Amino acid sequence: MGFIYETHLHTSQASACAVSRGAEYIKYYRDLGFTGIMVTDHFFNSNTAIDRRKHWPEWVKRFCSGYEDARNEGERRGVDVFFGWEETYGSDDFLIYGLDKSWLLEHPEMVRWTREEQFREIRRNGGCVVHAHPFRQHSYVGTVRLSPHFIDAVEAANAGNNEAAYDAQALKYAGLLGLPAVAGSDAHSTRSLGRNQGPYGIETAKKFSSIKDYVSLLLNKQQTVLHIPPGRCELGNFDGDRPLSLKAEILYHKNKSTGKSRMSFNDVAAYIKKAG
Repeated sequence: MGFIYETHLHTSQASACAVSRGAEYIKYYRDLGFTGIMVTDHFFNSNTAIDRRKHWPEWVKRFCSGYEDARNEGERRGVDVFFGWEETYGSDDFLIYGLDKSWLLEHPEMVRWTREEQFREIRRNGGCVVHAHPFRQHSYVGTVRLSPHFIDAVEAANAGNNEAAYDAQALKYAGLLGLPAVAGSDAHSTRSLGRNQGPYGIETAKKFSSIKDYVSLLLNKQQTVLHIPPGRCELGNFDGDRPLSLKAEILYHKNKSTGKSRMSFNDVAAYIKKAG
């Protein structure tokens, strides 16, 4: 076994839907043998717990408090804690890694970025973008939206949206794009992780010295080992002709191509290949 990292986690200090505070996760993950966690709280246009009316410096300060709480406890208990965030555009979510609090303070304009602008600016400044749970289907998700040109990796296994078809389609999508596949828990509480029989994550042969190591791994298209508890995720159980229950929309540079309702994954793949 290598070094194990949680890649997708929310704290109650910054995410409105989370229950556990940052520090509460540390002992839990340490006892399971995790090397570190990545705190990815819901950002400004997502399900944030921070009042958007606050001035930007104060908003950023409060947003980072869950991460800092976890980091301080991690330093005490020997668990590495790295910073990221999750931004939302309607119903599609993106995990951002590689930038820090100081960078956020300098870029208040980011709350108005499009998906394309987000990808361009994050990459230009040394970060990376991962599409979180791209094929999840719930009542509050009106459309499956895919942005093949605006991501560096795909979250292929998500413990918080665990259905075999969602994860299997995401893994196939990563392969179609030639991008790395990762796994994460989408943790909101240590109690919910226990009910799900353990968190997801990634395993690496080399220990990360900073979040930049994770960014470098993804940008260089290096594949990690997906850390998934036995029996939790059937990534190989996939039928490409199975239709999605929702409309799928594929977004491209400056325009978009909208598919019909109940597209199959093979339909999605055909649209992407046609557009190039």
